[in-house]
Amino acid sequence: MTIQAIIKNSIKRLELEGKLLTPDFYAEAFCKEAKKAGMNVGDCNHVENLTKTLNAEFQKELTQYRISTMSELVRFLISRLNRTNPSQCTQTLESQTVFTKRVLQVVEVLHNKEASALAQRSIELLNSSPTVGQIDQFRQLWINFITTYDDSFLTMLKSLGTIDTTDLKKTVESLQIPNSSAASSSAISLSKIASLLVASFVPSIASSVNETIASLSERMKKDPAVFDSASIESEIRSVISLRIALDKRTVKEMVQSLDNVLDKLSTRLIAMIERSDNSTVEIQDIKRELESYSEISSGNFKLAHKKLFTIAEALEENTQVLSKDLQTHSNEVLVLSMKVKSLEEELAAVRQESKEDFLTKLYNKRALDEFMQLKESEFERYGRNFSIVMFDLDHFKGINDKFGHDAGDAVLTAFAKILKHEARNVDIVGRFGGEEFIALLSDTGTQGGVMFAEKVRQKVQKARFMYKKERIDVTVSCGVSERAKHTSMKHAFNSADEYLYKAKKDGRNQVAYK
Repeated sequence: MTIQAIIKNSIKRLELEGKLLTPDFYAEAFCKEAKKAGMNVGDCNHVENLTKTLNAEFQKELTQYRISTMSELVRFLISRLNRTNPSQCTQTLESQTVFTKRVLQVVEVLHNKEASALAQRSIELLNSSPTVGQIDQFRQLWINFITTYDDSFLTMLKSLGTIDTTDLKKTVESLQIPNSSAASSSAISLSKIASLLVASFVPSIASSVNETIASLSERMKKDPAVFDSASIESEIRSVISLRIALDKRTVKEMVQSLDNVLDKLSTRLIAMIERSDNSTVEIQDIKRELESYSEISSGNFKLAHKKLFTIAEALEENTQVLSKDLQTHSNEVLVLSMKVKSLEEELAAVRQESKEDFLTKLYNKRALDEFMQLKESEFERYGRNFSIVMFDLDHFKGINDKFGHDAGDAVLTAFAKILKHEARNVDIVGRFGGEEFIALLSDTGTQGGVMFAEKVRQKVQKARFMYKKERIDVTVSCGVSERAKHTSMKHAFNSADEYLYKAKKDGRNQVAYK
């Protein structure tokens, strides 16, 4: 194909796309037609050549945004310059100040080789012009150290002779410790209590603690006498709240990981959309409008702007057969959707973990308490009645003693399956503790609760509970109470418990109610 033919096709392309015959639009159309004709034009390779001179991070981002023209490259670079953080040096100095303060606090209680090694690594870090991220990483290492450091053995060294300061704990273990006075015993007891509380401050989901938790932990371990302080209770409550907040933030970060998968899915969709020959003047207006928001973007809006602008860039590209690309990428989209589903299941598992009994997979006591409060609210507001049925496996201790705890766990699991199978979708069943179980039956009176309990009791009596080819005879006692017949939720619960006790007292394997 000749240059004249390419020029003619370029002008025709601009007419079909509704674009004005400007130098930028013409250059873009000419390069596309030249590439389509298989002709290599040097002026069309400026973006590719300039991209190769950038670092790997910029090249990756340019590929993601589908930058193909000089105008787009310039706008991209301007956007990156606008996002440059002018306060980076200030943040670095502030991080170094906090980091140095924490190191000095830790140095005051150094008594072991692990701390000395970490201090040496920190000195090497400061000598290497570290980044903010590296400094924060080492600061967190010091926080973790001071939080978990156990120096209670120092109270036993005050009245002793010469010690090896390079490894004090090893020295203490080799000494003969005399009997402590009453005051010393009290101090050691407080020290143990402090250690237990400090251990409870460590988050269960988050990987580390923060400055406030670390500071209180350090005070409690250095001077257990702080328990006499009038404000210590409120400080401990505040620290526990912080620990819970750290766990919640970690769960939130897990949710954000879903967003990364959606970004990958968006990239695949963009690859299909950019081959469409349907770019219009309206799409260009939307793109320019989104670009104008860059100066006021902040927080989550900046992220939204970035994604919307990327989509607008892709929509402006011209392509052909969308259906063919959808078929080509269908398997990749399916893989990404499976990843999304997997992450959603992991998140649901984290949320469910705190309310699920680890053995029977029914609701645990904590969840049952919440559901009882919910049922009580529905009763008070809408008059929706419900029944409470309590179950207790008869002679369960004897099963553990005769067959072992593994057999007992198998019986509990099997009974849980029976209970769940007999319950309706609107009913709540859970393990209250040990061999006790509870069912909350929605819109059900005493007679309905008795029928449910009797059905479960008969199923248990007839079931074949097997463990290692040996049958275990199991029965269950039940107590039933109706909310509408009592003045409060507590009274209804206690009534069900009393009838359960009556059923066991009267011979077990029966349902007791009034």
